[in-house]
Amino acid sequence: MEQDQSRREDEELVARAQSGDSSAFDALVVKHSPRLYVLIYNMTASHDDTDDLMQDVWAKAYRSIGGFRGKSQFYTWLHSVGANTTVNFLKKRGRRWMMSLDDVDNGVLQDKEFVELQATSTPVRETDLGEMQQKINEAMMKLTPEHRAVVTMFDIQGLPHAEIAKILRIGQGTVRSRLFYAHKQLQAWLSEFAPISQTPA
Repeated sequence: MEQDQSRREDEELVARAQSGDSSAFDALVVKHSPRLYVLIYNMTASHDDTDDLMQDVWAKAYRSIGGFRGKSQFYTWLHSVGANTTVNFLKKRGRRWMMSLDDVDNGVLQDKEFVELQATSTPVRETDLGEMQQKINEAMMKLTPEHRAVVTMFDIQGLPHAEIAKILRIGQGTVRSRLFYAHKQLQAWLSEFAPISQTPA
């Protein structure tokens, strides 16, 4: 019900924005920026790059909203612009980012296994959480932009395979295979810590 209401709200705001109502577009920016920021930041590991890419993505959305026909949800369309813009940015830069010791990403901590680990942690184990947090982020940055995108959307944002497929404009089978590969890679890199779960069938 809440999701349907949100979709209807988006449809109304998009229609008004397409008619030239700048306040409606501003409302879309306010509503969708938080989750868009999480997506881009978990792919770049850089607040500066994320800020720049957010401006780029919203500028593209503003220029292109007149051509949005509502065949998918606005959220899906916007995240498609965001994910693909970020992937292209990372490819052009041509190098992998490593996390700064002072810039630990809290987004990855929403991973199911890590949440469970925190719930059962002891004072001794808690001394290792900072190191594990750093290792998770370093491992994420070793993944290709494409694999990082599916891990971010599936494991951090909780999106289903079908939604990820629409956003990235790929088949669900490709989403599953990328997740499987990425999880295997992360599990190997993080073997000394908690294992990464396999993608459900």
